[in-house]
Amino acid sequence: MLQFIVKCVVSGILVAVVAEVAKRSPMFGALVASLPLVSLLAFLWLWHDTADKEQVAALAQGTFWFVLPSLPLFLVLPALLRAGVGFWPGLGAACALTVVLYLIMAWVLERLGISL
Repeated sequence: MLQFIVKCVVSGILVAVVAEVAKRSPMFGALVASLPLVSLLAFLWLWHDTADKEQVAALAQGTFWFVLPSLPLFLVLPALLRAGVGFWPGLGAACALTVVLYLIMAWVLERLGISL
């Protein structure tokens, strides 16, 4: 249980740091946010818990494929916000699009015989 709490605290601190950095410098905040911190933490925690190279490799490969359909969110959200759409509706629409693109990616990967 202590290990889980440590994971939560460390992960939460990283997210909070990104948010604080972004308040001071949107460009540097974006740079830090673009780092695959969550993925790196997941790899580290999975390795620490299992020491299984295949599980870490499978997680890394799956992350690659599912990063691709998430990228349009970072174009759609600012476009909606700049077009006058409110934050919450814009975020909801961008997230909904991302979910649809995730489903399409899962379908395409299945058709190509790529199993994650």
